[in-house]
Amino acid sequence: MTRQVVLQGGGPFTANDELDAQILRAHPGYVAVLPTAEAFENPDDLVQLSVAWAKRLGITTKLCAVYSRADAREESFAAMITQSAVVYVVGDSPIHLRSTLKDTVVFDALEAHPCVVAAAGSAAAMCDPMVDPRGGAFALGLGLVSGVAAVTESEKWPDERLQRTLGLANTSVAEIPTGAALIYQNGTWSTHGAVVLHGPLPTN
Repeated sequence: MTRQVVLQGGGPFTANDELDAQILRAHPGYVAVLPTAEAFENPDDLVQLSVAWAKRLGITTKLCAVYSRADAREESFAAMITQSAVVYVVGDSPIHLRSTLKDTVVFDALEAHPCVVAAAGSAAAMCDPMVDPRGGAFALGLGLVSGVAAVTESEKWPDERLQRTLGLANTSVAEIPTGAALIYQNGTWSTHGAVVLHGPLPTN
């Protein structure tokens, strides 16, 4: 089975149209939009951006409205993910995303999915270890990819916080600014845009 995980630096549904179009051409079908990490902000804003994005790219999206652990235990949401061509995981709170999804049927579906795209804080949460953007320290992530941690929206990070993260790291770190992406596919890695790597990417 093809396995692709795309970690976008930021700008979900606004800053990555060229890369998104390439991904979606390779995976025809509907896109499941999972805005869990925006639960405490304004997920409706991201949902509206996804509607405009879908219209622009000529695709179909379905909202997977998982905002709590009770939602993440719903088989209907897991089925929506399983049946989708691509899952877009969006929102800026990686800690909430991890605590909501870990050890649920929705996470099982996400982990087994052939193509997952995550942006901004949600992309950080796909990694284990995960960078906590609040202070730059490391925490347990969801582990769709391992052996590399992602600093997303890196153009917004003060140098002091970035240097703290690099000093604490016991793994490779990728700085991924908005409009760029780190892409894992079937055991190999590639970059899109101005990704800065600190250390080698894992080979498994």
